[in-house]
Amino acid sequence: MVTGTVKLHPGIFKAYDIRGVLGTTLDKGVAYQIGQAFGSAAVECGESTVVIGRDGRLSGPELSAALAEGLQSTGIDVIDVGMVATPMLYFATHTLGANSGIMVTGSHNPPDYNGFKVVLAGAAIYGDTITALYQRLQEGRLAQGRGSYREHSIRDAYLQRIVGDIKLSRPMHIAIDCGNGVAGAVAGDLYRQLGCTVTELFCEVDGNFPNHHPDPAHPENLQDLVRILADSDAELGLAFDGDGDRLGVVTKTGQIIYPDRQLMLFAQEILGRHPGAPILFDVKCSRHVAEVVKAAGGQPLMCRTGHSLVKARMKETGAPFGGEMSGHLFFKDRWYGFDDGLYAGARLLELASRVSDSGAMLNALPQSMSTPELQIALPEGENHAVVAQLQRDAQWPGARDVITLDGVRVEYADGFGLVRASNTTPVLVLRFEAEDADALHRIQQSLGAAIRAVRPDAVLPF
Repeated sequence: MVTGTVKLHPGIFKAYDIRGVLGTTLDKGVAYQIGQAFGSAAVECGESTVVIGRDGRLSGPELSAALAEGLQSTGIDVIDVGMVATPMLYFATHTLGANSGIMVTGSHNPPDYNGFKVVLAGAAIYGDTITALYQRLQEGRLAQGRGSYREHSIRDAYLQRIVGDIKLSRPMHIAIDCGNGVAGAVAGDLYRQLGCTVTELFCEVDGNFPNHHPDPAHPENLQDLVRILADSDAELGLAFDGDGDRLGVVTKTGQIIYPDRQLMLFAQEILGRHPGAPILFDVKCSRHVAEVVKAAGGQPLMCRTGHSLVKARMKETGAPFGGEMSGHLFFKDRWYGFDDGLYAGARLLELASRVSDSGAMLNALPQSMSTPELQIALPEGENHAVVAQLQRDAQWPGARDVITLDGVRVEYADGFGLVRASNTTPVLVLRFEAEDADALHRIQQSLGAAIRAVRPDAVLPF
């Protein structure tokens, strides 16, 4: 049995994954216990094998080894696919005859974070199913056994599957920025095998993230890509987060094509093969998504933010495609339905290669004046309390609609404002879109005043 110095804390069991800070809420002892709890849950589901993988964080090997021991202690056989991007772990659960998997990853969080993304019996678990793992440990409901352990490389099979699916219409020169995340170990080879010339930025895997944070949702993390596109012959830039399940896109002229606009492009193409199908998008996405989906003959369905939540909704609705503003894109059309930034990048290149000017095609996608994701930091747990009070008490004069599916999304005739509680870090997440600068300012001031009414000390990011 592996032991550590950190006490198991319920706060690491988040809405759609498990995540903590090394030495504070997470260590090898906690990883072992998570292995025990997950293995026991898997046994109850009739599962006998669990695939595990890890990203490039420095704590990954130790946590992964302890996790494997915990799983084996319940009688589960472990297949360790080693250091991989999260979508490669998901791919392994679809192709190795094991429907359950755990990815040891801190995603886009700072270097001192790590965590676990979990798939149980073919479903990405979330909410009560994740907190049930903590309850299981508290109650000692743990299976006993002696499972086996073996290592297996999934890399070649993953690359071959994508290269066999994607066909570029012409050679392309692209630039990629992996932010020293684990995607750097595979992205360059993938796109070269598709026929691209690839200029690589920060593709050396380094868990210290020495160049910039591996999170393409924030424009400051894309500036190196903007510069290399301006200074080279590359026509398009792709960026990935720390574990490779999210995609960022930059055009030759330095325009950031945010994921909701990527979603519009993919939806139009996919609806050509799936007429009338539902297309999912989260509450942070542009109003233009619904308009584009309707115009293409699809059913736009807004859903809550969270990769596990979207995947569950995909299964419920049978949607062939869905996406989030953060960069998670889910292809059930020609793929498996999980979020995969590397595959999404390949699908984008397939479409971009069909036109002579990919930048013009992407820049022409509908957009209004908008902000990226903005954040207000609060003490742990208070973000949810603020949102609950806004949902209960706030008044929104002039609003056309108020959507409380996930936070508060206030729709006006000329734009929208959103405030929601992040489920991974103690922040409020805001986003705004409007037809002009005056409308954007007005909507920001309205939501800002409502937030300040609840938290007078809140530091507004606008």
